[in-house]
Amino acid sequence: MDMERIQPSDALLVVDVQNDFCPGGALAVPEGDAVVPLINKITGLFPTVVATQDWHPEGHISFASRHPGKNPFEVVEIRGTEQVLWPDHCVEGTPGADFHPGLNTTAFRFVLRKGTNLEMDSYSAFLENDRRTTTGLAGLLRELGVQRVFLSGLATDVCVRATALDGRAAGFQVVLLEDACRPVDVPPGNLAGALRQMLDTGVRAFLAEELQV
Repeated sequence: MDMERIQPSDALLVVDVQNDFCPGGALAVPEGDAVVPLINKITGLFPTVVATQDWHPEGHISFASRHPGKNPFEVVEIRGTEQVLWPDHCVEGTPGADFHPGLNTTAFRFVLRKGTNLEMDSYSAFLENDRRTTTGLAGLLRELGVQRVFLSGLATDVCVRATALDGRAAGFQVVLLEDACRPVDVPPGNLAGALRQMLDTGVRAFLAEELQV
């Protein structure tokens, strides 16, 4: 097995490992909780660990409940941006927005909350969905001297994918830890398309067990 050595300029990004995205949650990713032990196992390898939380105000623009007559998973256009309507999820301050209880959050140096704007969604940890408003993550990582970002969390073909693409566009090397992520894969084939898109932009893919210090 080829091993990948962690460098001082590397960071681990833990994307949205929250109760609402795990089994039993409002917007559960199949086997979403399976990433928890893997992430816990590797956080100690990295000099910098940053986690993100979806953190929506009540009545968020992405909630189907905000749009009379619309149902979850319908797609609408909001100010020129295509928006999937979701069940209410990760509402700020609720148990669903909390990190999974098994996740070792003591390893997190920073926590970035995204989707906090009532009128705009944010899948990526780098940019909100208008593709212009930054979250500040790129600047933070640069100030810390980070050059390469390793991605874990939920979901591979939604927020992890968006974060990977925007990380590459921001000039970072990006590594997808495939086994430390889980996909939605709806409709079937969505995961394969997301993986192709990431690899085509220069994202590399490893397994967590291939990492070493």
